[in-house]
Amino acid sequence: MERRLTAILAADVAGYSRLMEADEEATVRALGACREVVDRLVAEHGGRVFGSAGDSVVAEFPSPVEAVRCAVDIQRELEILNVDRPEDRRMRLRIGVNLSDVVVEGDNLLGDGVNIAARLETLADAGGVCLSRSVLDQIKTPLDLGYEDLGEHAVKNIAEPVRVYRVLTEPEAAGRIIGETTRAKRAWTRAAPAVAVAVVVLVAVAAAIAWLRPWQRTIEPASVERMAFPLPDKPSIAVLPFDNLSGDPGRDHVADGLTEDIITALSQVSSLFVIARNSTFVYKGKPVKVQQVAEDLGVRYLLEGSVRTSGDQVRIAAQLVDALTGTHLWAERYDRRMTDLFALQDEITEHIVTALQITLTEGEQMRVHRKHTRSLEAWNLLGRGVEHFNRVSKTDNADARQWFTKAVEVDRGYALAYALLAWTHWHDAFQGWSEDPGLSLERASALAERARALDDALPDVYALQGAIHLFRREYDEAVEAGEKAVAANPNHATNTALLALILQNVGRPKEAIRAYKTAMRLSPYYPAWFLEVLGFAYIGAEQPDEALVAFETFLDREPSAAHAAHAHIGRALAYGALGRDGEARAEVAKALEADAAISLTQFGQLSLDRDRARLERGLAVLRRLGLPE
Repeated sequence: MERRLTAILAADVAGYSRLMEADEEATVRALGACREVVDRLVAEHGGRVFGSAGDSVVAEFPSPVEAVRCAVDIQRELEILNVDRPEDRRMRLRIGVNLSDVVVEGDNLLGDGVNIAARLETLADAGGVCLSRSVLDQIKTPLDLGYEDLGEHAVKNIAEPVRVYRVLTEPEAAGRIIGETTRAKRAWTRAAPAVAVAVVVLVAVAAAIAWLRPWQRTIEPASVERMAFPLPDKPSIAVLPFDNLSGDPGRDHVADGLTEDIITALSQVSSLFVIARNSTFVYKGKPVKVQQVAEDLGVRYLLEGSVRTSGDQVRIAAQLVDALTGTHLWAERYDRRMTDLFALQDEITEHIVTALQITLTEGEQMRVHRKHTRSLEAWNLLGRGVEHFNRVSKTDNADARQWFTKAVEVDRGYALAYALLAWTHWHDAFQGWSEDPGLSLERASALAERARALDDALPDVYALQGAIHLFRREYDEAVEAGEKAVAANPNHATNTALLALILQNVGRPKEAIRAYKTAMRLSPYYPAWFLEVLGFAYIGAEQPDEALVAFETFLDREPSAAHAAHAHIGRALAYGALGRDGEARAEVAKALEADAAISLTQFGQLSLDRDRARLERGLAVLRRLGLPE
């Protein structure tokens, strides 16, 4: 593996999505002119572009001095290029420069050094340049520039905080480093005790101001107008998957487990709106921009971080970002023993709640700080099982069961492990993976009772019991359990959808539709089955047009899904309600094509509808449309 020390320049266009949305053709032309300037100046300063995608460029330079000169020259030439453009159409770059050891792979460069340059670029102002300390140490004497110390920043995918400096090109700033107070601190240290007390107060105030940095935008702010969903009427947050920096993919479950535990803790706070795990994990392992994620998910705040483990030591870096203002509300790095991991989860959750000025009720405090296990080994085993459980396949379900079984063998008091173990048996029964669905359901029920006995406030247990009661057609008990699950964790998308399924089958379709929509908002990248059951809820609510849209969207996403035949049956019922029998019969034919075994008997047996008369009316329609007995 070849390595070398090199200076990396990373640049992208500030507000590129906004520019493209306003005028794609003009933006593409402007980007082409911008790239001509960048490519020419990189070559003139002895550099080489080795990466570009969309509006971004990454280049290397043998000299950090030339890299910074190039960055400054690029910004100056682009300002000239922008003179004749309206203010809202000007194309400005943000540039980050880092000096680091990198890995050479053909014409490409890899490693933390490249990642740091890319993250420095996100901290730069539009038209500005940000440097790491390693670059500043090499250039502050040769170049006639000034610099502003922006402090240390927790950088995504990097365990160590990075000291960041903003380049100042004004003549009066040349040779100065604004914000560094080392010399002043030494002078004050020699002052009299009375003065020292005053200094402590001043330093505290200055530190608070520096931490808050109300004037400093560290990232490009998100746009409320571009958000895919309206912002909720309470603080909204998405927890991005923490990055595993341990160098061992086998330790992913530690980072994932920490992320999930923080999401679970925050989700139980009723005054917060928390995006579900299924939707935030879409971004796992992907280079993302905070403002883009905020706009995709429709939230104001994002938490991101990283985990590095070594032996029994763990280093966690985390930062909370206000995407609307582009500022960091809180950032921290922790170096602890692995045995302190659970206390760390509490600490991070407390910092977030405090930063968002949330007041917890007594019940929420108990739920947020509940420890499901004191065994790190059991927690690790559970995390490995969750990796399989979330894939929802017969094989992964069996693998997850093995890990959950090991977890309860290590800790017989681990309520969550019993609950998840019970869910694997429920999936066997519900998905048709079991040779004896009745026995699988009995096992799920017994394990759910064991979990509830260990922790009678665990939301997962009540959601599971609601699903079991519904499967057994114990409708009143199903509603009670489902409502308890959502009350204990109002931000849990899947539990909310399960409650909707229960409400739908007890004859409350309009309430079910509202609950499904809540679940979809909590998890914008929701699983496809939400759409299928929503379609049947629309049929129950006598809204066939909306049902057709839901089923069509489901089939577009999952054309070969196991339940595709049921979606076609749903569309047949919707067309039948609209009096469009020709299209309804075509959907019945498609259902038989997707599943030759589907029949009136099978459909009736699988239905969980409490109102058998309503079910018979639906079967009569399907019989008329040609579905075989």
